[in-house]
Amino acid sequence: MTRAKGPRHRVPFRRRREKKTDYYSRKRTVLSRRNRLVIRPSTRHVTAQVVEAHPKSDITLASSHSSELSSFGWKGGTGNLPAAYLTGLILGLRARSKGVESAVLDVGVKKPVAGSRTYATLKGALDAGLIVPHREDVFAKEDRFGGKHIASYGALLVDSEEATYQRRFSRLLSQGVSPEKITDLFESTRSSILESFEDDSKT
Repeated sequence: MTRAKGPRHRVPFRRRREKKTDYYSRKRTVLSRRNRLVIRPSTRHVTAQVVEAHPKSDITLASSHSSELSSFGWKGGTGNLPAAYLTGLILGLRARSKGVESAVLDVGVKKPVAGSRTYATLKGALDAGLIVPHREDVFAKEDRFGGKHIASYGALLVDSEEATYQRRFSRLLSQGVSPEKITDLFESTRSSILESFEDDSKT
């Protein structure tokens, strides 16, 4: 709780106190009149939006959520690196289909680390054709977007620690997918997403 420290003390705005909004950054974005690519990962999901900034209220131009991935055939977790990439890919394709060509990245108050899900989501949006200023060194290795690190870990555990293997990958295994095959699942889901938007563009 913020306490007054003197007669001239100004209590920060509520969202600033809750560490949800950087008002200095927001002001600069509003004045620039550029769209924002807003990426917010949580423990289990990833949310991405392209937002048009206005002084009183923002307008969402396109959005995606990792819970949507199952409709494209994804059977893995919705909060990991491959899911983040695929969520960004959907967002980028939706934004481009609505005529949005570019945006600036908005990662919120808490700055992400290089190689994180935030930047995997950005990579997906970039691969969809959305133009977003960025540095190349923020991305994980290319094969991690497809889940190669998950497949390698699964292959390591399956022969040595069966109980851990079953526990760690219970969701995938319950869907009839072995973690060693997650890269194949990623590619088929990615293809399904791309084909879906190709079909929409023809109608």
